[in-house]
Amino acid sequence: MEYRSYNVKSFVKHPLVATHLSPEEIEDIRVVAQVFPFKVNNYVIEELIDWEHYHDDPIFRLTFPHKQMLEAEDFQRVKEAMANPQELAQVVESIRLKLNPHPAGQLHNVPEIGGRKLEGSQHKYKETILFFPKQGQTCHAYCSFCFRWPQFVGMDELKFASKEVELLIEYIQAHPEITDVLFTGGDPLIMSTRLLRAYIEPLLAARIPHLRNIRIGTKTLGFWPYRFTRDKDADDLLRLFEEIRKAGYHLAFMAHFNHYRELLTPAVREAVERIRSTGAIIRTQSPILRHINDSAEVWARMWKEQVALDMIPYYMFVARDTGAQHYFGVPLARAWEIYRDAISQVSGLARTVRGPSMSATPGKIAVVGVSQVGDQQVFVLNMLQAKNPDLVDRPFFAKYNPEALWIDELEPALSEKFIFE
Repeated sequence: MEYRSYNVKSFVKHPLVATHLSPEEIEDIRVVAQVFPFKVNNYVIEELIDWEHYHDDPIFRLTFPHKQMLEAEDFQRVKEAMANPQELAQVVESIRLKLNPHPAGQLHNVPEIGGRKLEGSQHKYKETILFFPKQGQTCHAYCSFCFRWPQFVGMDELKFASKEVELLIEYIQAHPEITDVLFTGGDPLIMSTRLLRAYIEPLLAARIPHLRNIRIGTKTLGFWPYRFTRDKDADDLLRLFEEIRKAGYHLAFMAHFNHYRELLTPAVREAVERIRSTGAIIRTQSPILRHINDSAEVWARMWKEQVALDMIPYYMFVARDTGAQHYFGVPLARAWEIYRDAISQVSGLARTVRGPSMSATPGKIAVVGVSQVGDQQVFVLNMLQAKNPDLVDRPFFAKYNPEALWIDELEPALSEKFIFE
């Protein structure tokens, strides 16, 4: 299959789209895509979406913008402004700025060395530094819920991207607590293998003794598995993975799957087998999302399929408090119920998954359960990871709130403040 990409101007050129979507639905997509990024490819359209039932299809909702992703008033404002480009730009900007475009304090996690900022990096947890390759700041298709949507719509002051691999190496060498480097984006595997090598080979050549793990965060397996099988540099990409392993590093392939349907095509199964043959370990993660995977049955089947393919279920996240959270967000109480019901349906091999977890400013906060302490109903929470390492694996309590979607909507219980405050 030859890769073909579609955006807000070209998506109706695909026959399946043109045949199934009504003119009103096409117009709705165009309106919402003025605010949120929209990009899809032929693999997603032709092999993942069930067009006979597209209204409720999880992959359609995952990749095509929906009218309800904008509040009714904002939708109408955008629609009315589309005839006037200058007015449209102002309306869109005002809407984006109120959608919490940079959650979890990311701007405060940019590291420095010798008075120089590592723009395009984040160092939030002491063991792990995140690196955003300059050429990897896009994806094969865009998830409609993506918390990094500002990177794709031109909000330059909110982008993370870097070409400074030399400075990254210098920083890691100066910080012996760093054991992991995570290449993320966007999607670093949107890059050619030649470009990816330009980042990874200097890191291998540096032979930093305390660096043990190289992680690659990617949605490519779900959105373009042919990257590992038929692309012209697919074999070279797999050779690069082998070189990372031969250099003595653990290669963690952090795969993003949102629904079990993404695991069922022959293309993805062949790709997984080829990646595993290099010695890379595939771990999987996804947020829990209304309209897409807010079902214990979906999660249980997804984890079972992943284990069957020799993947390790890793994280169930809570959708971050950004973008169309009112549309995708699942209340914490409901997320925990889904997690509990799903985990009870799988064997211990799939119970490696942690969550539901909020990647919030102080760290990764998991909802462990709901309990009764005296006359109070409470959430039991736990810090799976923290900016302050002393807080890791420390349980604490919040007052039970069945409507809360995020930690900032909760109040401390049995204490005047949360442990991270």
